[in-house]
Amino acid sequence: MDHRWGFLIGFLGAVGLLGSGHGGQQPPETAAQRCFCQDEVPDGIKSASYKYSEEANNLIEECEQAERLGAVDESLSEETQKAVLQWTKHDDSSDNFCEADDIQSPDAEYVDLLLNPERYTGYKGPDAWMIWNVIYEENCFKPQTIKRPLNPLASGHGKSEENTFYSWLEGLCVEKRAFYRLISGLHASINVHLSARYLLQDTWLEKIWGHNITEFQQRFDGILTEGEGPRRLKNLYFLYLIELRALSKVVPFFERQDFQLFTGNKVQDAENKMLLLEILHEIKSFPLHFDENSFFAGDKKEANKLKEDFRLHFRNISRIMDCVGCLKCRLWGKLQTQGLGTALKILFSEKLIANMPESGPSYEFHLTRQEIVSLFNAFGRISTSVKELENFRNLLQNIH
Repeated sequence: MDHRWGFLIGFLGAVGLLGSGHGGQQPPETAAQRCFCQDEVPDGIKSASYKYSEEANNLIEECEQAERLGAVDESLSEETQKAVLQWTKHDDSSDNFCEADDIQSPDAEYVDLLLNPERYTGYKGPDAWMIWNVIYEENCFKPQTIKRPLNPLASGHGKSEENTFYSWLEGLCVEKRAFYRLISGLHASINVHLSARYLLQDTWLEKIWGHNITEFQQRFDGILTEGEGPRRLKNLYFLYLIELRALSKVVPFFERQDFQLFTGNKVQDAENKMLLLEILHEIKSFPLHFDENSFFAGDKKEANKLKEDFRLHFRNISRIMDCVGCLKCRLWGKLQTQGLGTALKILFSEKLIANMPESGPSYEFHLTRQEIVSLFNAFGRISTSVKELENFRNLLQNIH
């Protein structure tokens, strides 16, 4: 994407709420080949101390670093504070029927997303594993008897366990398989971000952020992850196509005369809407959009129940994100979860979008400001992941 994306995401992100093998002899695979499918996927800091053991010192430092890097910068400029008050008054006066509960909470806080970029925070280990484990176990239509491959909280895993899991997954309906792939793709995307913006050096003089190739390999290398890494990256691309498709479908909503990206500045509002529509029409012209018509194409009653299950599962995932101990991780986790949920809401509402009036309130289909911010920032994050995969591919070319 070009500079227009940067402008738009910067504006929308200013404020947010808190599947083949080959026989015969093959040459050794490069590090890049082990992470990236070749036919299906597109192109320590130590403290000197004598009071504690080295292991204890490292643990203390990791905890302190995680707390420091995971903190959220809650400062807002005076201009932004005044703008937020204007935005709230504008939203309250509009016909808004899907207002998020978080906005009404007395504990809700506005934060500037540009001051809190998504990157490595030091939040890792059992606490982080537990969050993702609960997300997968409670929301991906999986019975407890089926074990996920490479689950760090499981007592053991092997090839038979992996085969059992994927045999089970292939036996699901297309919608439930897609749900799992979307969650896996979201997980993979977040891990790409953390590997691409890793704290490489932390001194009293400066912090140096950059690509951590080792971290990326540990998460996506085909050998190190026993084949899971390339699957995760396929799911990341699947997520990208889903969100891209949603943006192409929602164009009529943003084209309506009454819609505006309200900031209180009419000239800026008009310019922002023009840039938004320009980007959306560019997305709509993409020739290889995902075809969602196979979703919910069976029995109408069963399809409606499945749609409701999707909605409830995403609400539950959002609640689970509230348990994340790192504030910055929680912020971006909830934002991207809601963005994906909004994308699915759009795909499930094609007829409602088609029947919207050209002017006046749209009672059948509506997006809140929070949903719009989440939608575009989530797509900005997954787009960044796709770009970072290209960067990692180049970095890995000379590693064997």
